Amino acid sequence: MYSVKAISQVSGLLLAGGQARRMGGADKGLLTLGGQPLVAWGLKRLAGQVGEVMISANRNHTHYEKLGVSVISDGVSGYAGPLAGMMAGFEKSSHEWILSAPCDSPLLAKDYAARMYAAGTSGEFDAVVAHDGKRLQPVFMMLNRRSQSRLEAFLAGGGRKIDLWLEEISHARVNFSDHGEMFLNVNTPEDLEKMESRISDNSRSPE
Repeated sequence: MYSVKAISQVSGLLLAGGQARRMGGADKGLLTLGGQPLVAWGLKRLAGQVGEVMISANRNHTHYEKLGVSVISDGVSGYAGPLAGMMAGFEKSSHEWILSAPCDSPLLAKDYAARMYAAGTSGEFDAVVAHDGKRLQPVFMMLNRRSQSRLEAFLAGGGRKIDLWLEEISHARVNFSDHGEMFLNVNTPEDLEKMESRISDNSRSPE
């Protein structure tokens, strides 16, 4: 059993900076789920687990800022992916760790941060990556600030893929197979309909 006490050494980062091609280019984080922006679900679940939460977005900042948290943009042009969002997070945060989650996965485990942080501090790891019991889920990742300069160099050299980045750094894995719903995501309009039905059937709320 992990404590749900907020971990002050960790900044949470919700990744909402993609192009969402399978959603017709809509800004996924602002799509409505259960009467609220999709990103609000991850925000409310993550906020009580970490020292602060930021949103990584590359458009519609005014709308995201209404949620009451810092909104940051990639410093790398061209929708460079989650690692660019993580790099921007390091530049904004003063905390030791950055913990990411995608904005389109609204059912984050309530002990997500605690389990990732416990693994990260069990050794000299640069990163911690969630595992669903079958494969890595690298957008659910926690990076230590000591990796910042290497991440900057990786991005400057054209690197974008998280799998390749992980080959360059030491990392631990955390098995979240007991929280499989955490990895359910909304990539298409059909996914959004299914998630709407899921939360309605289970009387879920973001908290």
